[in-house]
Amino acid sequence: MKKISILCLLALLFAASCSTERKENRIDLNIPWKFMPGDDLSWAAPAFDDSKWKTILPDKIWEEQGYEKLDGYAWYRTRFFLPSSLKEKALMKDSLQILLGKIDDCDQVFLNGELIGQNTAVMAAKSPPDENFIKAQGVWNTDRRYVLHVNDQRIGWDKENVIAVRVYDQNGAGGMFSKPFAVSMVSFADYVKFDMTKNTFVFRNDNLLSRKFIIENRSGKDDFNGTLSLKVSSYSNGAVLFHKDTAINLSRNSKTETGFTFQPDPANPVFAEITFRENHTGQCVTEKMELPYILTPSVKKEPRINGAKVFGVRPWSPFLFKVAATGEPPLKYLAKDIPEGLTIDSVSGLITGALKKKGEHMVTLTVKNASGSATRKLKIVCGNTISLTPPLGWNSWNCWGLSVSDEKIRQSADAMRSSGLIDHGWTYINIDDGWEYKHDKDGKILTNSKFPNMYALCSYVHSLGLKIGIYSSPGTKTCGGYEGSYTFEEKDAEAYAAWGIDYLKYDWCSYGRLYPNPTKSQMKYPYQVMRKAIRKVNRDIHYSLCQYGMGDVWEWGAEVDGNSWRTTGDIEDTWRSLSGIGYSQRKCSSFSAPGRWNDPDMLVVGWVGWGPDLHYTRLTPGEQYTHITLWSLLSSPLLIGCDLSQLDPFTLSLLTNDEVLAVNQDPLGKQATLAKSNESYALWIKELEDGSRAIGLFNLTEQPLNIPVDLKELKLKGRWNMRDLWRQTDLGQVEQHFEMKVLPHGANLIRIVK
Repeated sequence: MKKISILCLLALLFAASCSTERKENRIDLNIPWKFMPGDDLSWAAPAFDDSKWKTILPDKIWEEQGYEKLDGYAWYRTRFFLPSSLKEKALMKDSLQILLGKIDDCDQVFLNGELIGQNTAVMAAKSPPDENFIKAQGVWNTDRRYVLHVNDQRIGWDKENVIAVRVYDQNGAGGMFSKPFAVSMVSFADYVKFDMTKNTFVFRNDNLLSRKFIIENRSGKDDFNGTLSLKVSSYSNGAVLFHKDTAINLSRNSKTETGFTFQPDPANPVFAEITFRENHTGQCVTEKMELPYILTPSVKKEPRINGAKVFGVRPWSPFLFKVAATGEPPLKYLAKDIPEGLTIDSVSGLITGALKKKGEHMVTLTVKNASGSATRKLKIVCGNTISLTPPLGWNSWNCWGLSVSDEKIRQSADAMRSSGLIDHGWTYINIDDGWEYKHDKDGKILTNSKFPNMYALCSYVHSLGLKIGIYSSPGTKTCGGYEGSYTFEEKDAEAYAAWGIDYLKYDWCSYGRLYPNPTKSQMKYPYQVMRKAIRKVNRDIHYSLCQYGMGDVWEWGAEVDGNSWRTTGDIEDTWRSLSGIGYSQRKCSSFSAPGRWNDPDMLVVGWVGWGPDLHYTRLTPGEQYTHITLWSLLSSPLLIGCDLSQLDPFTLSLLTNDEVLAVNQDPLGKQATLAKSNESYALWIKELEDGSRAIGLFNLTEQPLNIPVDLKELKLKGRWNMRDLWRQTDLGQVEQHFEMKVLPHGANLIRIVK
């Protein structure tokens, strides 16, 4: 048993006798609703006849259910009978709640024709809501929960009730989504909540792991006395490693911070069950928490060359390539057979210059230090295609949103270097929406006050050996309401090149207002216009198409010279979002190739929040291993979305496993395909340049699972050597079958080679 010491109060045994809300005390609204695009306030009336409306499920956006993309208003309606027995059976009898999941972008909710809530006041205006206000509020990503006193006259007890939801979508995906959708009495679990997002695990120098969290009593009238308990158990055999109960008093409208410390063992992953049980009623709330386990081995003293093995550049374009290498400093960098026009800095490892002619060059890289040397080939291809491996970098949106600034970009660039990410091949520092001001009388794009000198910022990022990206939209406005590139494409491309931009994310946004129901030709057109503009300038700019997968963009993205294209809507730091996006990528696997990458959106590990307030990712450690494993197999651009200045050891270990990143950066450029799946697990397989295969084993359940792999089913013959890439450990040989235990929602990544 590992030693565990409790710092403060801690949480409870997960007992079967713990009272919870019963299903019969809850009315499920996750059923087909009525749906109608358009807007008419008379549709809120309970007597309105919606029998001719179409039906829709509330837990998926309307585009995913066959409805055409629309920007504007739409209405949802549903009917349900509300028995008074619901409140009579409840332990807490004072309030009724209506839960409506999430809604993109904003809404008003009516019960029996009366307004019971709206998430933004602008919905009450006659004109459409302001785009800037909606984005600033971030309301689309908020769970709708409306609470009414049981005596509220708007409630129809023992009668049929009608809920009508007026939705406004400004662009992109729209409508109701997520879960839950239900009507129930407010329960004990709605008052007492655990908040795990304000802190994360702290790895201490004494090999102990500490964690703080908050337990909150949201009731305005009741104090709760009970027991706070902690049970730590092993995933491998279910053995309880620690259990402690502590008495605790939760005063009304109070928050209590507490925590624990224990000694982790990466070879024996564990989980904690934290519970508060109220003494009088036996009601309880429980939080199950998977504790982080670091699989990536520590960096060795000896040199190791990491990152891309092939690099593309166009003739005469400025050349910037950082040789990524680890090892005890100082390191010395050498390059043999480097082509004319290029030089390598022996101290920084930067290769710079320009190539005049098309052609291929095989360069031998060597990195030395006091402990030894490492050698590897780098293939330089001077031609028409760049980004021959998926971009590795960082984007500001998932942490800073519209609060991004010059200072935050510089801090992020510094952190990418100081954290060592640059030594593992991470390259780009990308500015997302929020930097723009307006075009001047000559058509030149001006930056706002948060970015006083874009040229100086780009120069600073380049001086660190990194590249820098920027964001715009083909519409008149960006998603955040800033200045877009519409009719100014050539002027904007010239500005980007003059500043030193290396990456452009081009987001559909308000262009949809010009073509609310665009044809495929209309979808292509704005990207063709900007493509011509950026190809005129003497600079290689990675061209990232961001239009959420509309019109099966993976089928035509290469036609408009896109280097990558979003295949999906925005990702969130939830298992539902991660798994829904990641496991749906089989549809586009055949369209991935060097310089042409499917992009299922950015990484949501570490401290995220869409600005300016951050929280630690809601993904479990196992789900984060799935995230990095699957995105690597998919040959996806890997763009970190968290605050790089707050990288904890676990997150850093996810982002610095060179053998896992090598699967993503494999020069063959093939995307993994789904080899087998069922309700419990999935197997994805990727062919690599040297003839080996990378196999991802994914557990789709909430329990540890032994996943079988039959090589015959994977059409693999003969005997293969196996290697665990996360642990960087050889596993011996396999000829027909092997089986591995995978943690809940987790993943293993195996490479097999003959």
